[in-house]
Amino acid sequence: MSVPHSSFDTLILDLGGVLFDVDYHASMRAFHALGFEDFDTLYSKAKQDHLFDGFETGELTAAMFRDRIRDLFRPDITDREIDACWNAMLGTLPRERIDLVERLKERYQVLLLSNTNAIHVPAFEAILARDLGITDFKGIFHGAYYSCEIGLRKPHAEAFHHVLQQHQADPARTLFIDDSIQHVIGAREAGLHAEHLELEKEDVGGMVKRLGL
Repeated sequence: MSVPHSSFDTLILDLGGVLFDVDYHASMRAFHALGFEDFDTLYSKAKQDHLFDGFETGELTAAMFRDRIRDLFRPDITDREIDACWNAMLGTLPRERIDLVERLKERYQVLLLSNTNAIHVPAFEAILARDLGITDFKGIFHGAYYSCEIGLRKPHAEAFHHVLQQHQADPARTLFIDDSIQHVIGAREAGLHAEHLELEKEDVGGMVKRLGL
């Protein structure tokens, strides 16, 4: 059963996929082009390897992540090559989505919660500065949180509760939007309302309009 938008006073948005265009396969293709043919297997088994989860929570530094890639691939691959392949997935953030956030802020407390890492953050911030002239991306929101900085990641309840506590937000009056179903399920289990953005069907602007936000 749908919940009327008047029931919400806080929105939490995901970054990659929801606001920022991302093509995860682009990084796999980039590593493949260097000869790392098993990268897709490694990436799909991130939980078992702990490489990606650990990087997203800051347990692994950028240097440790790069060294792990070298251990798994070959020792001569450079930091620049690793970063270029890893950042290949990053697209851009269309201006209309910034405008959408600004409109939503007129009615709601709008927060950002992203699972990201210490290589992607400076890369997407550089893209935003280049494409949109945005030099303080976090400042667009009432609050913005990166997993690698807070040491917590979706779909764990602790990540959602941390963000809510920072803004005295009630989970029962908070709507979370993410394109990863496991994160949506995690948010619901943490007591939030949550919507799964199915990118093959609509973008965030279409969802916001459909929900009457």
